[in-house]
Amino acid sequence: MELTLSTPALLFSTVSLLMIAFTNRFLAIASLIRDLHEKFRTNPDSVYVEQIRSLHTRLRLIRNIQIISILSLLLSAISMFLIFQENEPAARWTFGFALGMQILALALSAIEISISINALKIELSDMEEELGRRRSFFSLRSKEKPE
Repeated sequence: MELTLSTPALLFSTVSLLMIAFTNRFLAIASLIRDLHEKFRTNPDSVYVEQIRSLHTRLRLIRNIQIISILSLLLSAISMFLIFQENEPAARWTFGFALGMQILALALSAIEISISINALKIELSDMEEELGRRRSFFSLRSKEKPE
């Protein structure tokens, strides 16, 4: 396979999109943490603690995704420089590492999304419990009323 200057440049758009997406996720999580912190101060419920732990883990993952993505971008740029210098073997290795880092960032992204879904399940379980109690209450009341 011939490695041209445009080959490592392909990662630039991917990394850019990944960085935008995870910067937005970071800002959303920061807002959630602020809201949960305020709720926790007024009512230190265990649901909030679980959510805060989950958000803390997600923040670490997002930080790692962003660092790995930046390193992938840097290695792509170095690979392009090596191609420009006509050092094909080093360019191939560098580009291979850049691809590997991009794959790692995407895998971490999938893990972060999974944690996000589990956090939503925690949120929904609280609402489902309340709805279950309400259904039980209303079903008992409907059985008490004579027809």
